[in-house]
Amino acid sequence: MLNLALYLVTALLLVLSWTRDRKKTRMAIKKAWKSFENILPEFLVVILMVGILLALADPALISKVIGSESGWSGVILAALVGAITLIPGFVAFPMAALLLKGGAGPMQIGAFVSTLMMVGVVTMPVEMKYFGKKLTLYRNGIAFAFSFVVAWVIGMVVR
Repeated sequence: MLNLALYLVTALLLVLSWTRDRKKTRMAIKKAWKSFENILPEFLVVILMVGILLALADPALISKVIGSESGWSGVILAALVGAITLIPGFVAFPMAALLLKGGAGPMQIGAFVSTLMMVGVVTMPVEMKYFGKKLTLYRNGIAFAFSFVVAWVIGMVVR
């Protein structure tokens, strides 16, 4: 129901924009389409990889490795994978939902997504270039530690 409401509001705003300035609206639609085309390959590859993972790994294996019963070792594993993976947020959240449906635990997914969004092992060289080594390591260390707080809070809330 919420999706339908969002689509209707978007359509209404698009029509309003079209009536005010067709040229700018057409240009905005072209830019949006170009962004969509640029994002789509990444999105499809990640969804394909997760789909293959879910097809090959049965829910029992996912539950064993990063399920609720894996405990803090599963949280640590999920946090490490999230820290070294470079996936945009718009892909990470649907992927997290698929993993949850596949048997992953909420704490483990919380750690995975929070490190994915906040820790940048892959992007560290660029960050070090602009902010320096000390600040980069400090920021990433705090973000990594905070992901365990996020996992713990999710574990307390989702029971």
